Formats: sequence, C-alpha cells, structure tokens
Amino acid sequence: MSRTVVIIGGGYGGAAVAKALESEPEADVVLIDPREGFVNAAGSLRALAQPDWAPNMFFPFETLLPKGTVLRDRAVSVDPGGVTLASGDRVGADYVVLATGSSYTFPAKPVSDSIGEALDDLRRTHRELLPAQRVLILGAGPVGLELAGEIKQVWPDKHVTIVDPAKKLLPGFRPEVVADLHHQLAAQGIQVRLDTTLTEPPSTGSGRAETVTVTTAGGEAIIADIWFRAYGSTVNSDYLADGKLTPRTLDGRVPVSGHLTVQGYEHVYAVGDLTDVPEAKMAGYAMQHAEVVAQNITAQLNGRPPTATYQPLGHPMILLPLGPNGGVGQLPSPEGPFVAPASMVAEFKGADLFTGRFTGQFGPTAAEGW
Repeated sequence: MSRTVVIIGGGYGGAAVAKALESEPEADVVLIDPREGFVNAAGSLRALAQPDWAPNMFFPFETLLPKGTVLRDRAVSVDPGGVTLASGDRVGADYVVLATGSSYTFPAKPVSDSIGEALDDLRRTHRELLPAQRVLILGAGPVGLELAGEIKQVWPDKHVTIVDPAKKLLPGFRPEVVADLHHQLAAQGIQVRLDTTLTEPPSTGSGRAETVTVTTAGGEAIIADIWFRAYGSTVNSDYLADGKLTPRTLDGRVPVSGHLTVQGYEHVYAVGDLTDVPEAKMAGYAMQHAEVVAQNITAQLNGRPPTATYQPLGHPMILLPLGPNGGVGQLPSPEGPFVAPASMVAEFKGADLFTGRFTGQFGPTAAEGW
C-alpha cells in the first residue's frame, strides 16, 4: 500500500524531492505550493535585463509531476499527522518535507504566484530600467554583484554603483577569488563602494525610474536615476508559528538532525533555507539536501532505516556570474577549496543559469509552452 509524502514548497529542494520520489512505487507524492510552477530564481536578474529570456526561468508544475499531485495552495499549519491549508482543506501525511525556503526582495525573486504576472512584473521593471543612465544597487552580496553584471552585459554604458557597509567582498572566500572579482568589476566599469553607509534610505521605491539622491555618512551625495535593493532575506516559516510541529530558532529556522529530519521526528524532514544547518543558504545546498531526504524516505518506504546523512562543507562555495561570460567561483575538491576561473563559471552556470539542467529534470520551460 502506498504512503503519502507531502512536500510543502516547490522550490529547489522541494521540487527535487518530489521529482525523485515520484517514481517510487510506494510513494503517493503531494506537492503543495501556491505558485503556478517551479521558479529558477537564479535567472531572475538576467530576466530583468533581458525580458525576452525571462520565460526560461519558469517550469510549470504540470510537467514536473505528471504522476504526482500538485495542490496550488498555501500551508497555514503543520502537525505530525498532516498539513492544514489556507483553503481550509487538510492533507493527511505519512511523511512530511518542509521546503518553503526564503523570500527575497524583487527582482531577485518574483513576487507573484502567477507565471504571467511575474513576467509582467519583470517587463515593467525592465522598462523602468531602460532609460536610466545611473543605477544604484544597495548590497554588495552575490545578488547585487550579479545584478550589476547583468545590467552591464546589456547596457555597457550605464553607470552602475554598488554601495554596502561591509568592509570586504565575499568574506570567507579565498583571496584569489576576491581579487579576481575586484578585477572583473573594475574591467566592466562597475563602481563598488564598500564600508559606506547611508544617512537614510532612498526616498523613492526600488526599481522605479525616479531620480534619487542618497547621502553617505561621510557627507557625499550619490545621484541615481533608479536604484535596486539587493539585501535582506526572510525565512518562510510563519506556518510553523503555532508550534504544533516544532519550535523555531530565533531567525525562524527549523532544527534538523544529520539525516535532515526535524528534531523529535523520524518521518518529518526539512531542506534548504528553512533548516538550521550552519552554511550559506544557496540553491546548490538545497538540492544536496533533497538527495539525502529522497534517499532516506525511499529507504523508509521500503522498510529500511534511513542511513543517508548531510554534512556541510568546512568552507564556502559559490558560482557567481557577472553576465554570461564572466564571474568568479570557489568549488570543493579533495584538496580543499578550488578557485574556478571565469570560463568554468560560465560553463557551469553563467551561460544559461542552469536552464538546461532543470529542463532535463523538470521538463519544458514556460518559453517552450506546456
């Protein structure tokens, strides 16, 4: 007799778990997500600069799980026996996977649950960006840096300034990676203002074509025609606030074991940004979590104990494109962190931002129809 595996969230980790378990004869897979499809958020910044490319980042759920069940709804509560939905329905579960990830300011992640509306938002913001000659980006993390690279790829003559109070780019990464990053940013004409704070936030909305002047703590004025916020993420765990399943950490995450089970349970798992695993919250890690969880649930469904465990790396890794051909990377190797050259970053990520990988895994994109 099949057993119900309910996966809450169809992002990088949740979609991968659902896809891996869909072919398991003992599993009745139910994926819960309010969105119309899987969103490859790694493509969001290129989609802003090149809206004709934007449909490539959306993968409708109909093609993702032809044998499973997709419920376009939102979880409002979870307990050991199942999930209560915003619609008022309840889904009973033998296994639960929490995979709701985190939210990030637009355009790094779409706001709308509808593919059509998300595409409209990107096109609208593209039109705002189009006439701007001076672009201000607040935040020099990977999102801000990638956004600057995508803008410069399409409009090399735009003046792009990145401002951040941090003293260093990519803290914790190898010096060669950071040095190469500085070199490539300078070569593209991207001005990076580190150790710089503003006296107050911009007076206009992010992504709107309005002249804005901000003042640094040192009294210098920076004038831009448009600005974007590229910092601040929020863990999507409000549906756990009632405590019926598990307590959360102070930052809203869920404590997990080495098997990625939620502490106190053998049948409830968590993956991705939601977990308290001590590592950067990145799509690549979420998909590694998914492999472990899929293996463990498959074992349990077939009467075996779960044995797969997840061990975070002892050093950070990243693939950070600056447009389709540039960027920096640090990858794991048996000898320790490996510095990836721009050509490798382009091959592994920058050229298509994983579109080919997800097409093979999840089926056609919205650009190809469904």
